[in-house]
Amino acid sequence: MSSVPFSAPPSNDKEFEIGDHVEVLCDHDFEDDRVRDWLDGVVVKRGHKKVAIQFHKNVYLTDGWMVPDRVLWCALGSQNIRRPKKKRRT
Repeated sequence: MSSVPFSAPPSNDKEFEIGDHVEVLCDHDFEDDRVRDWLDGVVVKRGHKKVAIQFHKNVYLTDGWMVPDRVLWCALGSQNIRRPKKKRRT
């Protein structure tokens, strides 16, 4: 198998560490309604291909089931996970 030459290693700006605050595009509760929007969460586990994010609100799978432990797994590089857009108050 031949290698693909490149001048610089590919940069992955979506590297997340345990404890990082992130936003995930998911189904969740907002003011007594279920919405699909960005929700703040915290990375609680990290693997080579996925990260686990825990939330303070109920989250749902795409087929409608509520996630009992409020932890969703997202693939690294997914369009559904990002760094928070708004500044957090400290």
